[in-house]
Amino acid sequence: MRPRSHTARRLADRSARIVMVPAALIGLTVLAWILWEVIARGAGALNASFFTELPTPPGMEGGGLANAIVGTLLMTVLATVIGTPVGLLAGIYLAEFGTTSRLATAVRFTTNLLMGTPSIIIGIFVYALIVLRTGHFSGWAGAVSLAILMLPVVLRTTEDMLNLVPDELRESALALGAPRWRATVTVIFRAAKTGLVTGILLAVARVSGETAPLLFTALNSFYWPETINEPTANLTVTIFNYAMSPYADWQQKAWGASLLITVGVLFVAVLSRFVLKERKSRA
Repeated sequence: MRPRSHTARRLADRSARIVMVPAALIGLTVLAWILWEVIARGAGALNASFFTELPTPPGMEGGGLANAIVGTLLMTVLATVIGTPVGLLAGIYLAEFGTTSRLATAVRFTTNLLMGTPSIIIGIFVYALIVLRTGHFSGWAGAVSLAILMLPVVLRTTEDMLNLVPDELRESALALGAPRWRATVTVIFRAAKTGLVTGILLAVARVSGETAPLLFTALNSFYWPETINEPTANLTVTIFNYAMSPYADWQQKAWGASLLITVGVLFVAVLSRFVLKERKSRA
């Protein structure tokens, strides 16, 4: 194959920059526009009542979304507790034990399909699996649907992070007589812990703004979530309901809830980037 001349390579480079720079600017402009709209419209709704009081009846001003905030945190934590161990264990199997086996190949293929599956399909699946069988919506069903969405993110991140650990560490641990499981937990996991934490944070950010699965599982509620075995208030479905309502006060609260979720997702994303940057600096 005949190599291209220096002039041709420079021309190709400049042509690519001419296309990519405006595209990047357009993306940043749209993102800044969205953030500005959310902040400008939602900041006025954030006050003490927003974080401490229950929603008011339709048409009545005042109140807050305290129950939805608590319900969202409850389901997110429960989803993390369910999805993270399964994803970590599956990632360990793919990176340390299964590698090129048929089962590992099937798991990777299934994970890729799951990552591309629309979240509403996951919601319908959990609706048929749990809601129809129990006869009612519940925060438990919502947490399961979010855990399924978190699973492939945690799994793939775990496998990738463990594969980045040098084989010399594995060989050294095994040479000292450590069992394979102990070498994995005490040596390999410790070397990749920062990347694993980053993957978990990214998975949490992934599910924080999901609405469709919760419409079919947790639904919503105007009351405090006393148990997870009942319809549970959450911010995303509340945003959907309030934004579609004809009441100006509810619409403003929808913007406030949108701002709260946006700030939360940005915080988790920045935290994950900080953790990853710290890992690179140590390396």
